[in-house]
Amino acid sequence: MARFLVAPQWQGSPAPRAMLLVDGATAIAGDLPRKATTVLDVPLEAGDSLGTRVHRLSSLQRVRDLIAQEITAGTVLIGGDCSVTVAALEAIDREDLAVVWCDAHPDLHTPETSPSGAFSGMALRAVLGEGESELALSPGIPRDRIVTVGARIVDDEEEGPLAGLAQLSVDDLDDVDALAEAVAATGAGRVWVHIDVDVLDPAELAGVSSAAPFGASTSALSAAIRALRARVPLAGATIAGFAPRSADHAVDDLGAILRLVGAVA
Repeated sequence: MARFLVAPQWQGSPAPRAMLLVDGATAIAGDLPRKATTVLDVPLEAGDSLGTRVHRLSSLQRVRDLIAQEITAGTVLIGGDCSVTVAALEAIDREDLAVVWCDAHPDLHTPETSPSGAFSGMALRAVLGEGESELALSPGIPRDRIVTVGARIVDDEEEGPLAGLAQLSVDDLDDVDALAEAVAATGAGRVWVHIDVDVLDPAELAGVSSAAPFGASTSALSAAIRALRARVPLAGATIAGFAPRSADHAVDDLGAILRLVGAVA
């Protein structure tokens, strides 16, 4: 049985109602096997930037330390905002590791280019070992071991960094083996799969902070991940970004979420 680690962090999000991410993580946790699930006591306070350009840095550091204490190989990490993946990767062996980044946004800003100062928009850049030194991986994951999936809301400042990464579009997922082949081409021996649920089409899942049309279907993404796991061992996974407007809306979306959980667990 997979082990689940729930990190209801909201401090990395730029959304006006970022604390809905806490509700989303809690809703997912309620449908996970209790004996296999650990819920982290994430601070509710916003925290301080500590003189940097990253908002709420002190709380992000606190959550990073909590994740480091609990993460183990094969863990499925449930966010919270999507920057929890950076903390998870910091705490595990990254030798021969590839990262699949499924997200409507490439999250490739730096503190200097970010329009919001929110760390979630800098998360993949931090995985590369770039950006704010207090949070970036050291060493970062090499560019040739990163595969992005479904990025379609790209700021001008992100276009250059994104061009240097392997990319799969939503349409590429029509080939169930495309993701597995892209990861195999990196030569990596293991893979971490990061899923921000806004990669899905809004018709599939409504509970996100900022909906992005023309997204992936749950069935196509789940099938691609299963095909990937048949080729490359999974080092762990993240499912993040679930921000339902109410308990009723959470119930409406949990079917799609649990299909993704099943694909990575």
